[in-house]
Amino acid sequence: MDQFFSREWDGTPFELFGTPHIIALMIVALINVALIAFGQRLSPHRRKVIRNTLASILITNEALWHLWNWTTGQWTIQTMLPLHLCSILVFMSAILLVNKSYGLYEFVYLLGIAGALQALLTPDAGAYGFPHFRFFQVIISHGSIVTAAIYMTAVEGYRPTLQSIKRILIRGNIYAVFVGIVNALLGSNYLFIAHKPKTASLLDVLPPWPWYLPILELLAVIIVGLLYLPFAIKDLKARQATPDAAALT
Repeated sequence: MDQFFSREWDGTPFELFGTPHIIALMIVALINVALIAFGQRLSPHRRKVIRNTLASILITNEALWHLWNWTTGQWTIQTMLPLHLCSILVFMSAILLVNKSYGLYEFVYLLGIAGALQALLTPDAGAYGFPHFRFFQVIISHGSIVTAAIYMTAVEGYRPTLQSIKRILIRGNIYAVFVGIVNALLGSNYLFIAHKPKTASLLDVLPPWPWYLPILELLAVIIVGLLYLPFAIKDLKARQATPDAAALT
């Protein structure tokens, strides 16, 4: 148990796409597939229980992450403020689940799925493999963000619009500028704007700083567009079906 929370980890180091990582990804995927397949059958009471439970998991997991860093002497203002995309999305997701705010849903769906999926595929777990606390924390945090977005879409019937894309891209860039100013003041690297992360990530395949920044901007536009694409196709089919339906009446 001491090793579970210890800063010094003598167990198996984290292995990208090792057996524990793949099993964790499969569990997250199965939960979301179940929500998509059976979520509409849930009663209003059970939906509320699921939302509140998931919100509690998000906040508790984040609190334990800060507590672990604090007790192991790793908490610093340069690294632990909730300014990284997934850090702020943890709180956005929890609030969304409780108050069902559509404005928060746009962020959690269009940015949360993209950011959290990347973090699930290449977790920033350092050397902490299964069954260390950090292994569970990183999977639960990012998996819950994805699940919150899928739940609100598949179960509660929320969906993005073209205006959602516009709002997210504008507000996302404003937020990036704000975080860039914070980084300059604190010497931090929130949002990985100042340089690439030291651990393995998808950014490793991109050019060095600052050239990867405009590429990230382009990728964000593409990914947001892909996340909206199923709804765009659905709307197109609905518009095409309307004249046919009218002709039959």
